[in-house]
Amino acid sequence: MAEFLIIGGYSGAGRSEAAKCLDDLGWFVIDNLPTQLISKVAELAVAKGSATTHIALVVGAETPKETMQEIELLAKGPGINVRTVFLTANAGTLITRYEETRRRHPFKEGDGLGEKIKAEIVHLKELRGFADVELDTSDLNVHNLSTRLSELFTIESKAEDLQSRIVSFGFKHGVPKDVDLLLDCRFLPNPHWEDELRAMTGEDTPVREFLLQKEITNQFLAQLESMLRLIMPAYREEGKSYLSLAIGCTGGRHRSVMIVNELQGVFAKLGFEASVTHRDIEK
Repeated sequence: MAEFLIIGGYSGAGRSEAAKCLDDLGWFVIDNLPTQLISKVAELAVAKGSATTHIALVVGAETPKETMQEIELLAKGPGINVRTVFLTANAGTLITRYEETRRRHPFKEGDGLGEKIKAEIVHLKELRGFADVELDTSDLNVHNLSTRLSELFTIESKAEDLQSRIVSFGFKHGVPKDVDLLLDCRFLPNPHWEDELRAMTGEDTPVREFLLQKEITNQFLAQLESMLRLIMPAYREEGKSYLSLAIGCTGGRHRSVMIVNELQGVFAKLGFEASVTHRDIEK
């Protein structure tokens, strides 16, 4: 089985950096590949005797509809598994990156830098929605991007598995942008108002015990398990490769951390592995 990973995204969102990271992970990477050559690369990859089984193709922004058509054709080929990732960033971040590097934005439409970026965002709207997974790199440095790509695309992981990620966060620090499902647990009793628990986090046993002593916490976890028991097999049956779930509380240090840690066990109970990220636990 040849594994293909198609990387699209906005100019300045990190496609070239993603290519370097994937190369470090052991993928055979072709950067800035013309869309019409995707099928040719596939023919070589599945040819008898080919030793290349993990190919990452970084595609440009010129012909998104043709790119989607080529990806759909590629996915129908025998012995081929295709995954697609789209890198985004907000317009302000993209402008800052281009101003800092003094590079020329490659998109042809639009007069100034800001207009070109806005025009490209509109131009790539369908390709963005077509992707299996979306990564917002606005707040990611190269190390953070490498970590996220490692979680998703390490070669040793089984491509047929539904890879999952659970994130805890604090609403006062902003909502995560690259998640599929987002839930609010601010209705749970807040350990922050308990003097002996305030300096702790949801990873500390006293905080966990405090929350689990509350009936509403156990009801919430039970409802989450019922939801996951329903949707996880359905997602896998529909061919979804990734699922990211975010749980938020006020500061991202107590309730959301504890719930996410409990959910990791629920995922394992249901037969799914899930990585955990506590985004705001140190804030």
